[in-house]
Amino acid sequence: MTPTPRTTPSRLAKRAHFDEATIYSILDEALFCTVSTVIDGQPFAIPTAFVRYDDALYIHGSVGSHFVRTIEGGAPVCITVMLADALVVAKSAFHHSVNYRSVVVFGAATKVEDYQQKVEVLKWFTEKIVPDSWGYLRPITESEVRKTTVLAFPLHEASAKVRTGMPNDDEEDQALPIWSGLIPLLGGRGAAIADNLSQNIPLPNHLQ
Repeated sequence: MTPTPRTTPSRLAKRAHFDEATIYSILDEALFCTVSTVIDGQPFAIPTAFVRYDDALYIHGSVGSHFVRTIEGGAPVCITVMLADALVVAKSAFHHSVNYRSVVVFGAATKVEDYQQKVEVLKWFTEKIVPDSWGYLRPITESEVRKTTVLAFPLHEASAKVRTGMPNDDEEDQALPIWSGLIPLLGGRGAAIADNLSQNIPLPNHLQ
């Protein structure tokens, strides 16, 4: 992707990435993003689930949502995603940091109007949040699709920023007898927990 003034960081520009492989891999791993816009002079930032497919990012929400109705009309938005990989523990508080992967997207929404395309996008959502579950679940109804707004954001103006590696302690601090290094942040999914209605229903393979 071509850098723009909005996607070019003002600090630590060497951490910026504009290639699709880096941006898409972060978006595909992350489950949630924050969508920000300004409504009547008031900034709003709403966290929500999302899915990427090809060169677009999709979100969905209730047709009655004021925020969704506002941005579906073409209001400019900024979408952010961050994955935290490790705490970077230095020999001084000043050099503590975080190893992270982040993406920033600028753009405006296009409302998905076609019924079958909406169903397909909702399938992508479901398969991302709970892989291999779409065919297991009760089929989605026409009423549910009609009650849901699906918005697409082109990934034409986007950039990633990544920090990796150990602390960058000052040279005069490197001999201090103070521990420094990384504390990994181990994300992931735990074991499934059945609700009261599923105590006697076998756990399906896609949830094991």
